[in-house]
Amino acid sequence: MTTDGPGDTPPEDGEKKPLIEYPSVYTFKVMGLQGPGFAEHVRDLFRKMMGTEISPDSIREQPSSKGKYLSLSVSVYLLSEEQRRSIYEQLKKDPRVVYYL
Repeated sequence: MTTDGPGDTPPEDGEKKPLIEYPSVYTFKVMGLQGPGFAEHVRDLFRKMMGTEISPDSIREQPSSKGKYLSLSVSVYLLSEEQRRSIYEQLKKDPRVVYYL
């Protein structure tokens, strides 16, 4: 015999609750080759996708241990899941972006 715990009860309407509740601040991780202008390129990408200026405080840079790659953490205010997915699609298409989370 098994007993259900407090987190084991499925929602009554049969739908799962979204993992992210919008609007929300969301952090994207974007990695590319360390080189002139990569950080500014990513800032410009987000500026175009968000339709607004991206604050320098919203971006953190971390070079890889051997200095070949640069990882950027970009925190932005998202209004919907569709907006988040759209940003990931644009990152996927960009040839300078090697990896993203």
